[in-house]
Amino acid sequence: MKKFIFLALSLALAALLAASCGNKKKAAAEAEAAQAAAEVEQAKQDSIKVEKKFSDLAEEPIFDIVTNYGTIKIKLYKNTPKHRENFAKLALSGFYDGILFHRVINGFMIQGGDPLTKDPANADRFGTGGPGYTVPAEFVPEYVHKKGALAAARRGDAANPMKESSGSQFYIVQNAQTCAQLDGDYTVFGETVEGFDVIDKIAAVETDRRDRPVAQVKIISVKPE
Repeated sequence: MKKFIFLALSLALAALLAASCGNKKKAAAEAEAAQAAAEVEQAKQDSIKVEKKFSDLAEEPIFDIVTNYGTIKIKLYKNTPKHRENFAKLALSGFYDGILFHRVINGFMIQGGDPLTKDPANADRFGTGGPGYTVPAEFVPEYVHKKGALAAARRGDAANPMKESSGSQFYIVQNAQTCAQLDGDYTVFGETVEGFDVIDKIAAVETDRRDRPVAQVKIISVKPE
């Protein structure tokens, strides 16, 4: 009889524990679903805000690329609308805040826009990151690689025969002569209007064998004027 009572109590306790465990799992699942729904809603609201801010911009908007070396003021071209909209919306969403200029070649150009550079643990992958999409090429004959030109980086021709641009990586021309070879192959979608001295300062920093600055060159923010 005692054995029977003990067995019954054990089974009852096991059932209570199972029920409690099941309730905890259910509560955790519900909390996770609620969090996911909240994040989706927040992303939706953020997107609406960015769309509104973008609609308020001028046809050829001016943005300040604020770095720890100074500010580069750039203008986005209206005749490269896909690149203009993409860059502006990324900037308005805060995408570029905290990103590094990860490739710097004095006498050539300075390159940034890779979100992987926000985390030093990604150092071996710097230059490979982006938002997960590309932008169709927009070649305009009069938009050339003059000093201060803003252009989109991209993968090489073998892997990218349509010459589509990176979704976020860009470079700014420091030397027009050495960059002239890139005309018609890389989309130029803006130009520097102020801060040419900052471009030169960044281009002159010490770099390693991979053309990466030894000391961080960071984009603090990219914001409309």
